[in-house]
Formats: sequence, structure tokens, C-alpha cells
Amino acid sequence: MATLDDSFAQKTERLIQNIAGVVVAREEVLRLAATGLLAGGHLLLNDLPGVGKTLLARSLAWSMGVVFKRIQFTPDLLPTDITGASVYHQGRGEFQFIPGPVFANIVLADEINRASTRTQAALLEAMGEGQVTVDGQTYVLPRPFWVIATQNEVDSYGTFPLPHAQLDRFLMSLSLGYPSDEQQVTILERSEHGEATAGPALAAEELARMQGQVLQVAVARPVKEYVARLLAATRRYPQVVLGVSPRGGVQLQRAAQAWAALHGRSYVAPEDVKAVAVATLAHRLLIDPSAATSAREMVTDLLTQVPVPV
Repeated sequence: MATLDDSFAQKTERLIQNIAGVVVAREEVLRLAATGLLAGGHLLLNDLPGVGKTLLARSLAWSMGVVFKRIQFTPDLLPTDITGASVYHQGRGEFQFIPGPVFANIVLADEINRASTRTQAALLEAMGEGQVTVDGQTYVLPRPFWVIATQNEVDSYGTFPLPHAQLDRFLMSLSLGYPSDEQQVTILERSEHGEATAGPALAAEELARMQGQVLQVAVARPVKEYVARLLAATRRYPQVVLGVSPRGGVQLQRAAQAWAALHGRSYVAPEDVKAVAVATLAHRLLIDPSAATSAREMVTDLLTQVPVPV
């Protein structure tokens, strides 16, 4: 059985506490966000305006001590504004590639659904393969590489819904929700003299090692079968037009590995799968518009129906 570095859980806890010093949110959300990044996946923060989506994304980048770029998505944003473009260099008499902001370790795609679908698609290759192709030439992106995207779920004016193929490339979709009264007081206290910032909690080299450790977390065959049954159940669920893809199953397993590692274990238990299932699967479901329940409620329901291996 794979073994974990004894300090893995402590390092992750340091990362989470560093973020919590800036972002006031439920601990579960912060742990899921850290889990997603340690699993090497991209995050979609889908929530109401003004609840801290952008602040969470920036805090994750600050805490990881990596190269961070922010792209404000607008209707007039072009694909080359993301990937970069080849520009003719008159002195050399040749074209020179000028990298765009996607060439970073963490890219914040702020209000991603405000750009056209053509511009949104410029991120597909980057998210799926860690590279971009411009004018027939392929350029490899830095490692590690994450996209953290935000979108407002209530403001639909002037927006373009994310294509299902792009939603499927996000490991997790998270929501912060409104704070409690006590949390709101904490937010007011922290912002009284200006916005708080976070310093690095982990170095890029540490992150790379920890991501490698996540891949060593063992997944027994009964747990794999449990994941397969969950995926099959999403495809049969009433009012689900399109269930979870095989890619979604791979990402659910990876998220469960990271969650297990975060809790100091070198193997995945069914409880790890259940802990990350809603955040990992719900945004991948294409449901009938007439459905009375949300995708998150559907996944929660399935977790009570699908038999758990002993």
C-alpha cells in the first residue's frame, strides 16, 4: 500500500488556515478548494455576487507562492487575449510569439461566462492538455497549472452559458453562499482598515511533491466499483438528460485520493468518495429544465441510494 509523507496533512492544514485568514467561508468549502488543487484539477466558483469568489481565488494563488495571472472576461475579449499571439518582428524579419496571461501557474478567469463561447473555448486545450496551439505551433504551459473560474449564478444579462464540454473539465464546482451573522461581523472587522492579503504558505516545489503523493494513494477495486455505480446511476436518474462522463469518474477518483491524503490516509475509503461527490459531479449533469430538484440535490439523493462497499 502506498505511504504518505507524514507532513502532508500538516502542510495542507497550513495552506487552509492561511486562506482562512483572508477568506471568511465554511471550512468545508476551503477544504474542498485545497483538495481540488492538490488533485491537480481546475475549480469553478459559481455563486452570488459579492460573496468572495474572486477573493478566494486570489487567496489560493497567494498561499501557493506561484505565478498568478487574472483575466477579466468581457464580451469583447478575444481568444488571443488569453493564449497570446504571433507578432511580426521587423528587425528579425520573422514572427515572434508573445505569450498571453494563460502562461501562469494559476489563472483566474473572472466572470468567465461574460465572454463569448469562442473565447471561452480558448481555455479548453489549456485546461485539458496543459498547452495551447497558436498558428499551428504548440506551446507547453508552466507546471503546475490551474484555472480558477468565477461566474455569478443570478446575473444572466450579457452572459454566455459555459458549454458542457468546458464544464466537464472543471474538477469541482463550489459555492460559498451568504455568511452567517457572526461571519459577516468578521468580514467587517477584517475590511475595516483595508483588504487583507495572504502570504505564501507552500512553495511550488512542495506543491508538485504533494500532487505526486496524491497519485500514490491506493484505491481498492470495491471503491472503483462504487464510483462506477455512482456514474451509472447519474445516467439513469429521472430528468437527467446527460449523466457524468468517464472523465468525470476519473476526476471523482482523483478528488477522493486528494481528500484521503488531506486526512492523512494512504488509501481511499467510500466516505472519501461521498465527501467530494457533490462538488465533483453535480456541475457535470445536464438536467431537464422542468426538473423540480437541482443537480446537487440529485447527487445527494444518489449517495443515499447507491450501495456502499463494506
